Amino acid sequence: MTQYLFQQLVNGLALGSLYALVAIGFSMIYGIVRLINFAHGDLVMIGAFTSLAMVVGGVPWPLILLFVLVVGAMAGVTIGAVIFRPLLGAPQVTGFIATLAVSIVIQNSALMILTGQPRNFLFPAVMRERVTFGTVQASVTDLLIIGLTLVLIAGLFFVVYRTRLGVAMRATAENLTAARLMGVAVHRTILAAFAIGSALAATAGLLWGGKFGQIDPLLGFVPGLKAFVACVIGGVGSIGGAMLGGYILGLAEVLFVGLLPQEFSGYRDSFVFGLLIVILLLKPSGLFVRHVEERA
Repeated sequence: MTQYLFQQLVNGLALGSLYALVAIGFSMIYGIVRLINFAHGDLVMIGAFTSLAMVVGGVPWPLILLFVLVVGAMAGVTIGAVIFRPLLGAPQVTGFIATLAVSIVIQNSALMILTGQPRNFLFPAVMRERVTFGTVQASVTDLLIIGLTLVLIAGLFFVVYRTRLGVAMRATAENLTAARLMGVAVHRTILAAFAIGSALAATAGLLWGGKFGQIDPLLGFVPGLKAFVACVIGGVGSIGGAMLGGYILGLAEVLFVGLLPQEFSGYRDSFVFGLLIVILLLKPSGLFVRHVEERA
């Protein structure tokens, strides 16, 4: 029982890490421009297929990670420049509709180019081994996902709280107009947020493919939707809240399936969105945000 519970906790932390990487991008973008990027989940798919192309091309894995970060950042900057920048200051519903349209375009373009056939995606054999800790075991892949996610999140917090770019991002999130009057390059700051958040989402695509072993052009829909749920749980606009919300959601989802009778396993998505409803009823602004004000 101890070994089984430990394995479920590791699985939950690994899944929560993937949700957290995607959710952080949602929160960063919303915190600055007050718009939800519903095309954000499709960057997971872009990262996964970029990784597969690099694997087929024989590129070393450390370079694959770097390349995925760059491609994700470029895709995010493109979405930010083409879609969000013209809509800055527009009603929220306009941004919602625009990003939904972008998501549909990305998904259908991927289906036309790649077809709907799923592709196998495997990490190297060494990553599929298991590590023993006393009487319990853990997958090397899960440990890699957790460790890499924590490193990336630590790097993000350093950028946000210890660099001039981070000061500009926080100032823009606090009051865009005042930040512009104080000399902050608002548009560059917004694009930087898109680049960072999208790079993390693309990395989640690489790790998602390695964990589950298969990818397809519609891969980003479910991770994107659940990452948005994680944002709401933690508090939309809060980077720390999004991270914690991702881990809460991942752990809750895995433990729901792992600890309850098997006949409940098919209802994991119902559990996820039921949890969302409960959180919204009890604390509409999220668990880790005291109060949310809409910026004028």
